[in-house]
Amino acid sequence: MHPMLHIAVKAARQAGNVILRHQPQVDRLTVERKGLRDYVTEVDRRAEQEIIRVLRAAYPHHAILAEESGRQGDGPYCWVIDPLDGTTNYLHGYPQYAVSIALQHKGVTQQAVIFDPVHNDLYTATRGGGAQLNDRRIRVSRVHRLADALLATGFPLRVQQHLKAWLGMFADILPQTSGVRRGGSAALDLAFVASGRVEGFWEIGLKPWDMAAGCLLIEEAGGMVGDLLGGRRHLESGNVVCGNPDIYPLLLRLVAPHVTPALGR
Repeated sequence: MHPMLHIAVKAARQAGNVILRHQPQVDRLTVERKGLRDYVTEVDRRAEQEIIRVLRAAYPHHAILAEESGRQGDGPYCWVIDPLDGTTNYLHGYPQYAVSIALQHKGVTQQAVIFDPVHNDLYTATRGGGAQLNDRRIRVSRVHRLADALLATGFPLRVQQHLKAWLGMFADILPQTSGVRRGGSAALDLAFVASGRVEGFWEIGLKPWDMAAGCLLIEEAGGMVGDLLGGRRHLESGNVVCGNPDIYPLLLRLVAPHVTPALGR
C-alpha cells in the first residue's frame, strides 16, 4: 500500500470510530441546517477534526479541502475530505453513510479511500495501482445491456432549479433498466459502481469532496467517469455520469437531451 494511502486509511478508520461511537445517541446530537436539506452535526465536525489531525501529523505542509472547515493551506498536494457523506441517513439511523478521503496532486486525484463504518467495508485506490475492497481487487461489472443494469442516482434536492432536468433524465432512464436506486450517499454509490454492485450512476450538484475519491475508484476499477456531456469537468461542475465501459455511453445518451445550458457549463 502506498504510504500516503496508508495514512488516509488510518484517518478514515479513526473517523469511522467517531461516527459509530456517537450513533446510539444520535437523537441527542446538536444538528445545524447549512442549507436546504443540508445538515451538519457535531459528529461531522469531530470526524473531520480527527481526519485532519491524522493527516497533519504525517503531512503538515499539505493543503486540505474539507466539507465543514473549508480550504486550509496551499500547495501541490491537497486532501479532499468528506467526514460523513450521508448525514441525513445517519440522523435517521439509515445505514448508508461513509467517510471519503482523496489526495490530489496538482489537481489530479492520486489516492482514494471510502470507508463504510457500518459494514466495515474499506474501498481504496492508487492511481495506476487498481482499486480494492477490503484488500481484494475489484472491477466494474460486465453487464453490457441497459435492460440488465441496476443504476444508482441522487435527487438534486439542494439545487432545485435542476429538478425538472433530472426528472426528465429519470423518466427516460428508468424504463430501460432493471432498476434505479437512491441510497443517499454519493460516495458509496460511486464505490458500488467500482465494485460492480451497480452498473452506473448519475447525479447533479455534487461537491468535490462527495466524489473525488469515488471517481478514482471507478477509473482504477476499469470504469468511466465524466460530466453530463461526457467531458472531464465533473469535479468542477458537480455533475457526474459514470459506469462500466458498456453502460456509460448508453447512460450519457439518455442524459444528453435534458442537459440545459446551465448544466452544460
